[in-house]
Amino acid sequence: MWYRDFYPRFARSKPREAKGGIKSQSKSFGTSWWAKRWISVLESFQIGARLGRGRSYARRGQVLSIDIDKGHVKAKVQGSRPKPYDITIKVKTLSEPDWTKVVKELGCEARFAAKLLAGEMPEDIEDLFKKARLSLFPEKLGDLSTACSCPDWSNPCKHIAAVYYLLGEEFDRDPFLIFKLRGLSREELLQRLGDSGTPATGKKPKRKRAPVDERKAKPEPVKEVLPTDPTSFWRMGTLPDDFFGDVQAPPVTAALLKRLGSFPFWRGEQPFLATLEPIYRQASRTGLDVFLGEGAGRVDG
Repeated sequence: MWYRDFYPRFARSKPREAKGGIKSQSKSFGTSWWAKRWISVLESFQIGARLGRGRSYARRGQVLSIDIDKGHVKAKVQGSRPKPYDITIKVKTLSEPDWTKVVKELGCEARFAAKLLAGEMPEDIEDLFKKARLSLFPEKLGDLSTACSCPDWSNPCKHIAAVYYLLGEEFDRDPFLIFKLRGLSREELLQRLGDSGTPATGKKPKRKRAPVDERKAKPEPVKEVLPTDPTSFWRMGTLPDDFFGDVQAPPVTAALLKRLGSFPFWRGEQPFLATLEPIYRQASRTGLDVFLGEGAGRVDG
């Protein structure tokens, strides 16, 4: 065919090893429905077999950095050449009147904001966007504009595809990034929902204080007078035996980390929680031993 001679041919190249790159933490690039929806939307555009190589790049950690901002993503991907390739992905943002309509629909039902604040994307939120004659996810290939500094003429190339897949995994961690990519940050969205009176944003209506009846008001408790002698003031008194209560290891290891979720664009060989949970468990045991005087802060291994 004539077009085979028109376009330059590039031999299948092997990427250079990337140090400290972002590695995919899951085989499916996200477990939530909205992450899978992002991937399925991209794959529905039929942008070629380079998506497969993009998956390989994402799993190997060839993507060095990803920066998400309103309407665009910038990334660096290590390919076969010494200098990493520069990636730009532009996403069509919603206009100001469009976001006004979306926020109005979101404000009608507090459960939408409540789920978002819990780190979940409501399953029927796409219906809400459709009601406003809009779309949360890109609807067509024209809603995306991509560029890569690599010599491959195909667009999107495997480097762009790798960023696509890692974005899906990041959306899995923080669904608000999808809104940001469409033009509205988390802070702006919550601010607008708060202004619309949605109770799920955490703003409570101000209550008027009832007038205080001075005759029924309880007298303030007598405050303990501090000692005036400097030596007595700075010297700590004897603490009761039950001052600290029942001291024991936390029932759930790394509870705060589990509540906060995974680290953005984690670069470790193992998943974020799997890496830090054993450290928290050992630190808890060591701290308890030190407190009880049963060891000198020993650390296993």
